[in-house]
Amino acid sequence: MSKTIAAISTPRAAGGISVIRISGDNAIAIADQVFFPVSGKKLFQQAGYTAAFGDIRDGEHQIDQGVALVFRSPKSYTGEDVVEISCHGGILVTEKVLRAVLREGAFPAGPGEFTKRAFLNGKLTLTQAEAVTDLINAESEKGLKAAQCALKGALYQKISTVLDELLSVTAHIAAYIDYPDEDIDDMELEKIKIVCESCSESLRKLLETFDRGKVIREGVETVIIGRPNVGKSTLMNLLSGYQKSIVTNIPGTTRDVVEESVNIGDVVLRLADTAGIRETDDIIEKAGVERTFDRLMSADLVLAVFDSSSPLSDMDYTLIDKIKEMPTVAIINKSDLIANIDKKDIYNNFKHIVEISAATQTGVEDLNLAINEVLRLNDISTSGAMLANERQYHCVLRADSLLQGALEAIQVGFTIDAVDISIESAISALLELTGEKVTDAVVNEVFSQFCVGK
Repeated sequence: MSKTIAAISTPRAAGGISVIRISGDNAIAIADQVFFPVSGKKLFQQAGYTAAFGDIRDGEHQIDQGVALVFRSPKSYTGEDVVEISCHGGILVTEKVLRAVLREGAFPAGPGEFTKRAFLNGKLTLTQAEAVTDLINAESEKGLKAAQCALKGALYQKISTVLDELLSVTAHIAAYIDYPDEDIDDMELEKIKIVCESCSESLRKLLETFDRGKVIREGVETVIIGRPNVGKSTLMNLLSGYQKSIVTNIPGTTRDVVEESVNIGDVVLRLADTAGIRETDDIIEKAGVERTFDRLMSADLVLAVFDSSSPLSDMDYTLIDKIKEMPTVAIINKSDLIANIDKKDIYNNFKHIVEISAATQTGVEDLNLAINEVLRLNDISTSGAMLANERQYHCVLRADSLLQGALEAIQVGFTIDAVDISIESAISALLELTGEKVTDAVVNEVFSQFCVGK
């Protein structure tokens, strides 16, 4: 018998409602000690997928009124008996309901413990369980779609197809190993080679999805850079939708990196408004400029801002040399003013250029399109299998490396046993990915990334 666990499954903040989730063999019995339906019918007397309105009590003391949902094993999220008590969303009220449930014998749930039980009870594969946390954390439309696709089992199905092919090969090899007097002929080796090559190609295509998927999940580290007073902070505020950065005509106003996350199209940009680049004796401003160049080196995208109303300076040319090979959108700002800039040096060094006025908010749509082109966002499909994290990536990378080892073993004429060892090891790596053959340490690490209550 597994212990019965409970936790608050909604954010710990005041809101309309809160949900306290209870799961385990005694979930319904414990809920019956704190929840009393107005109908007089106890929860244990109710069928699964039913809701009851009633009083929530701690002993003789009324806490609140709410609704209890009953889910009976195995037709629940965790595969166990589950009760979800919904109460008013006050922080104190919610804590009191949870304390009452714990007093009746439930144990506090750990991070991700409900989803972990769903995995252990066969309700979700490990990749689907990981998709749950991606779904919760999704900040963009593409991120949401990718998580939904993984939750439906796209990655698991892709890996299962590869596994089926490899398992068929190992079964074939086993027949030869069982009869060592019969040598495997060249035709059979060629068949094994073709399968290994095909599976390796499938895995390599999956590996290619990782970097694109990272952009979808984590956003794009974006630096807004330029010399002082070119309109960086105005652009930051425009993209953010409110005044995040202080805007003045005094050079050196922005002395540190100002950060904000914004949605551009289907992805999130992690914007960093940096200190204006110039020679300065001000120690604090100088430190800000150094931080600007530090952030520049780690940027996935550069928004380089130039002032249309003044000629390019030596510092502008220095910046152009530094970033012209980086993924950059060159922004010629202040298009509402009389132009004094020589644009040809910008057009000669950058492929993606937009002319805008951050002050009057013109040209923003062109900027969005340019960002999409630089990041090749239209090339990112969320409808197929995609690697979602480092664990999945390294499992696939290891499997592909082992298949390459099997192909090399065939090429140099190693025994069929040596080929089989490499293929079996590749299978193990893929089974670790799906969670069908995984250590407790890996499982615990995966679910430790979850929040309590999920």
